[in-house]
Amino acid sequence: MTLMARTSAKIAGIQGYVPEYVLTNAELEQMVETSDEWITSRTGIQERRILKEDGKATSDMAAEAVKGLLAKTNIKPEDIDLTICGTVTPDTVFPDTANTINSKIGASNAWGFDINAACSGFLYALSTGARFVESGKYKKVLVIGVDMMSSIVDYQDRATCILFGDGAGAVLLEPSDNGFGIVDEIMRGDGQGRDYLIMKAGGSLNPPSAETVARREHFVHQEGKPVFKAAVKGMTDAVRLIMERNDITNDDVSWLVPHQANKRIISSVSNALDFPLAKVMMNIERYGNTTAATIPLCLWEWESKLQPGDKIILTAFGGGFTWGAIYLEWSYDGALVVNS
Repeated sequence: MTLMARTSAKIAGIQGYVPEYVLTNAELEQMVETSDEWITSRTGIQERRILKEDGKATSDMAAEAVKGLLAKTNIKPEDIDLTICGTVTPDTVFPDTANTINSKIGASNAWGFDINAACSGFLYALSTGARFVESGKYKKVLVIGVDMMSSIVDYQDRATCILFGDGAGAVLLEPSDNGFGIVDEIMRGDGQGRDYLIMKAGGSLNPPSAETVARREHFVHQEGKPVFKAAVKGMTDAVRLIMERNDITNDDVSWLVPHQANKRIISSVSNALDFPLAKVMMNIERYGNTTAATIPLCLWEWESKLQPGDKIILTAFGGGFTWGAIYLEWSYDGALVVNS
């Protein structure tokens, strides 16, 4: 009996969206006790985008990214089978944001769901979306990483408010027709790290109350040192393992795309892997940490440089703790799309 080759999922298109408002380090100097030099030297961030429009939320940023993606790929909204949204800032606790996005883009034949894996949200969502394509049941799957971090950032806390911004990125997954696509993945999680990066209230453990609001527990809480150490180790280990088991070296890899949490974390991972920074996608200086959106925003900005067969490794680390890496081979000439 002849075994049929497994269908692989490819990224057939990428699009990003960031709000117009730019929150600079100079403006943050007027809000909290900090300085441009302090922020830049410790994080690499110079500015971040913030969604300021009344009545707009996470789903609106995602919808803008998806609309651009569908236009670029000549796909009708009603052709979408499934939407998976990685986010920690849903429009509402329920219903989910994915189906809200579907309604806003006119994806009338699609169903959807959210994935909450913090900064690893896009990675987890991409892994999940690939399984649906590989099964043969779905042909067009949207995978979105989006967060409106300004909605859960305490702008009185100088340790966290300097880090985060708002943004969205979306990819279209389709069955591969040229041999290129998602090759391998490593996904990890460790709930023992949950208290180091957490929003303490708002869930079933600590429901919203006047007391939780007064204690400012509905904002991001982060303990920097243990998160930094765990992030560097987690991403480094995941990338090293995925390269080893696929028998590829630094020379083989065209691009490393790390989660944009902190420039020092990215540099530490690069150094630990002995991987050249010239092949590391980095845009943290313009957008800050957009959580689930950082990786697709990088791919979007580098799209014109991507060629069929480029070996790319995505890696992320987030609260929970969650982390992992995905190895893929790019499926199309990005320059032709961007310049068309």
